[in-house]
Amino acid sequence: MWQAEVRIDLDAIRDNVALMRAGTTAEVMAVVKGDGYGHGMLPSARAALAGGATWLGVATLEEGLVLRRAGLDVPVLAWLHSPGQALHEGVTAGIDLSASTLGLIDELVTAARRAERQARVHLKLDTGLSRGGATAAEWPAVLEAAAKAQADGDIDVVGVWSHFISSDLPDDPTVDHQLAAFADGLAVAERYGINPRYRHIANSAATLARPDAHYDLVRPGIACYGLSPVAGRQFGLRPAMTARARVAQTKRVPAGQGVSYGHTYYTERETTLALVPLGYADGVPRAASNAGPVQLGGKRRRVAGRVCMDQIVLDVGDDEVAAGDVATLFGPGDDGGPTADDWAEAAGTINYEIVTRFGSMRVPRVYDGDAATGAAA
Repeated sequence: MWQAEVRIDLDAIRDNVALMRAGTTAEVMAVVKGDGYGHGMLPSARAALAGGATWLGVATLEEGLVLRRAGLDVPVLAWLHSPGQALHEGVTAGIDLSASTLGLIDELVTAARRAERQARVHLKLDTGLSRGGATAAEWPAVLEAAAKAQADGDIDVVGVWSHFISSDLPDDPTVDHQLAAFADGLAVAERYGINPRYRHIANSAATLARPDAHYDLVRPGIACYGLSPVAGRQFGLRPAMTARARVAQTKRVPAGQGVSYGHTYYTERETTLALVPLGYADGVPRAASNAGPVQLGGKRRRVAGRVCMDQIVLDVGDDEVAAGDVATLFGPGDDGGPTADDWAEAAGTINYEIVTRFGSMRVPRVYDGDAATGAAA
């Protein structure tokens, strides 16, 4: 019998992607980086493709190679590269690679020649996030180098892209400012003879709430997994992940009993404590000590005391709770139980972080739904 598990509803992933696909004329790149945001990269990728995605997006070259080794031959973009990586392996595998510096374009030229295959490249423009991408001042030099490499037959500039600062606030002025900067960058690219087939800037929030940002390709990430990128709006998405465990032990303790490390929680009266075998080594955020919500025995409880490496404690009062009962940390919330958003609020973080924490060696993922057929192979 299982002790703790993370259940993934692959039909939810499929349907979330289908919902976004129906809402745009652009192609859909399902972002499956970070092991599918904690949901499992390969099963999630297959479910997303079943929902109508035609691209997959990852951060690292190795993530892209894992997709290729699994037989997924759809377009894949990998965008985060440090100097000296084996980019020729990505070129050989037909993985699209991002570039925003002169040095990386040089490396891609070398990689293409080593692979004896043209590198498919997406040039990234920094429109204000000040993270990856070429600044407006650097952009012309990057374009010039890319145009030369393309003329020489070493690279094919497939795309130009950027990333939003605050698209989780769809009416934030930065969204309009970045769209204007992106349009300017595309106009400069055209002057250098670069007319990419794919222009893309829309992440999950912009895919759902800013259709004017869709261009040729949208890149939803967290929304594929049913979590909303915009506070207070669900958009018809369904959360795919449920984290739960069976109670390992219960005990009666007196009033005034301290609970867990540091005794940051004391019982108010004689009560029953329930021990749940999930802790921060499994993904439970320690920052949610004394705050994390858990559904047990038909009621929503709260973590009593500090989250430990392997376990948490619940104060269940006089309710009938026994070892073996199922405690649900979060799920879709259909029965009034907690969601990843509730845990994010309790831990002072975002729902992205909650789901990407889960799925360790000792907490297996179990896949459900019609889309699970063959998905976990």
